Amino acid sequence: MKTREQKQKDLNALTEQLSNSKSAMVISFNKVTVNKDQELREQLRSAGANYKVVKNTIARLAIKDTLYGGADEHFKGVSAIAWTDTDPVILSKTVSKFVKANSETFSFKVGVVDGRVINLSQVEAIASLPSKEVLISKLLFVINAQAQRLVTVINAVPRNLAVVVKLIGESRPATAQTTELKTEQTQATAETSAVTEEATETATAQTTEQVSPQEEPTAETTIEQSVEETAAAPETSQEEPAEE
Repeated sequence: MKTREQKQKDLNALTEQLSNSKSAMVISFNKVTVNKDQELREQLRSAGANYKVVKNTIARLAIKDTLYGGADEHFKGVSAIAWTDTDPVILSKTVSKFVKANSETFSFKVGVVDGRVINLSQVEAIASLPSKEVLISKLLFVINAQAQRLVTVINAVPRNLAVVVKLIGESRPATAQTTELKTEQTQATAETSAVTEEATETATAQTTEQVSPQEEPTAETTIEQSVEETAAAPETSQEEPAEE
């Protein structure tokens, strides 16, 4: 049997351990085997939790004036405490799963999370939540995704600007060539029109010179021509044929 000094030592140690924790689960057991007890301890250790079978009197004194003070009435019969100073979700998952799988031996009494007393259904609800590490990873994923989108948008601005500048640079030579071509066509058309007009004027002048009106003959010119024609004609004698 423990002495008073040993009991005081156990009380001080439990009080210090619980004061540094964030959540705790109180469970009970009946006819537990050594193997089952060892299995529960290993699972709780893997979850980063501590486990200890306690005397109800010492437990009540240890949780007095702490976050776990509301659970003092549940320390009756056989009691054991599992507590953690890390993620309460992992502790809730481990305890609820093990108690459910070994309900003929272990039973759940009460839980305390951040000073709030909870029952088994609430523990199971907490156990269904993602763990702290999963929540952090999801949060980081969301943050990184938003940051990546922001970087993509920021990088897209100069990239799009470069594309626009490139398109403008490529369109300028084509525009210049088109303008030069139009200028050359205009000049060629003007020269052709000038040559055509000059040729037309020359042809018109020549035609006018060739097709000039003839002078009408006068009366004196007509008389002179008649006299000349009479003089040039041979003289013929008109003799009557002799009678036989």
